[in-house]
Amino acid sequence: MAHSIETDICVIGGGSGGLSVAAGAAQMGAQVVLVEGHKMGGDCLNYGCVPSKALLAAAHRAQASQNNAAFGLSEEKIKVNFSDVLAHVREIITSIEPMDSVERFSGLGVQVIEAKGKFLDEKTLKAGSTTIRAKRFVIATGSAAAIPAIRGLKSVPYLTNETIFDLPRQPKHLLIMGGGPIGAEMAQAFQRLGSKVTLVESAHILGREDAELTAPVRQQLLDDGVNVMEGASVEAARCDGTDASQKITLQVQQGAKKHEVSGDALLVAAGRAANVEGLDVEKAGVQLSETAAPHILVDARMRTRNKKIFAIGDVAGGPQFTHAAGYHAGLVIRNILFFLPAKASYAALPRVTFTNPELASVGLSEADARASGEKIKILRWPFEENDRARAERDMRGLVKVITTRKGKILGASIVGQGAGDLLAPWTLALTQGLSISAMAGVVSPYPTRGEASKRAAGDYYTPSLFGPRMRKMIKVLSLFRR
Repeated sequence: MAHSIETDICVIGGGSGGLSVAAGAAQMGAQVVLVEGHKMGGDCLNYGCVPSKALLAAAHRAQASQNNAAFGLSEEKIKVNFSDVLAHVREIITSIEPMDSVERFSGLGVQVIEAKGKFLDEKTLKAGSTTIRAKRFVIATGSAAAIPAIRGLKSVPYLTNETIFDLPRQPKHLLIMGGGPIGAEMAQAFQRLGSKVTLVESAHILGREDAELTAPVRQQLLDDGVNVMEGASVEAARCDGTDASQKITLQVQQGAKKHEVSGDALLVAAGRAANVEGLDVEKAGVQLSETAAPHILVDARMRTRNKKIFAIGDVAGGPQFTHAAGYHAGLVIRNILFFLPAKASYAALPRVTFTNPELASVGLSEADARASGEKIKILRWPFEENDRARAERDMRGLVKVITTRKGKILGASIVGQGAGDLLAPWTLALTQGLSISAMAGVVSPYPTRGEASKRAAGDYYTPSLFGPRMRKMIKVLSLFRR
């Protein structure tokens, strides 16, 4: 039966950002309606962060068993049961689902409508048989895999992040189109679990990151056995056979050479596209970008052209991270409930690629800093010089920090084991505007990998502390000692 609802806030999309807005606003006393037409938890829980990290965890454990001899342990080859690995992935999702469930949010006072929504006008949304009029709307519909316009691709049974965790069998040879974080992570996961993997990237893998830091990741992928094809564009795709006997072939142009690579499965990981189809946002006065994959245009306060409608997360075209969507949610709550002009700033927004070794960054890269015209200093400390890394026989990577000549921290990147966790102090330093002296003065427990960050920070002072001027000063001061 059709009915109407009037509310303070209507959130469209039950992913990370939308759930954060709904939970926060409801617990602060606002009337909230949440519209979700698919799965609660969105992409992150069901198809992204959670399942991919669960799969990687299994893959890394399988790989770790191959390096036992160096520790004086017996070499025993692990047998991978792929269906059990996927069962592990589903179990992890199931264990987290209650936190994002309709029941939990209903208990918080949120009215959940399980239907797709579309705007009727600037103040009205229709979801199923329900018409919702709200004082403010928050669009948080996320994104989906972008499918490139490649000849023959539409006729190929390709996978995306939404379908790869439901495979009926393990691929013998997985082809991956796209060398960003998703492509790199899945390439390593499937290779370590026993599939052969070919990764095709039109430029360089992890191309948005510092080339010096991506080198150890690339080398590890090669060491794992991944066939990494960089500077290679896919010109066409075809599929021969069906089901278990299918053969997928990509025609690849790499420099002046043409190649054909074939496998029994294809993952398309060539970017993301905002989920705006079917929302009829133009009826609400919301403007889309004039790009191949349109997203909703917002200002620094995450407001659309209709100032009573906000957009957050991937659908707003900004950084495509779950934690960015959560950050946007906090801004929107402040703007809507407290009338505070809270504006987005990404100067201290961290990013992590969860390969092994991990690659984590915050702030400016060396290339970005140099492009700004700022006079900078580059500080480094390799894990080869870290005792914990040596004890664990994993000395891959380094800590790299960018500062101004006066010691202001501009950015930090870490590649190595646990880099994502090691990045936290640098994120705090950038958020709080700390100088390099604060990081150099930290007392780090021994032996930990965190010492590498302290040593990198201390490298800022090495030329002055151990240079000729300091030696002369010490000699002068020694004259006053008794």
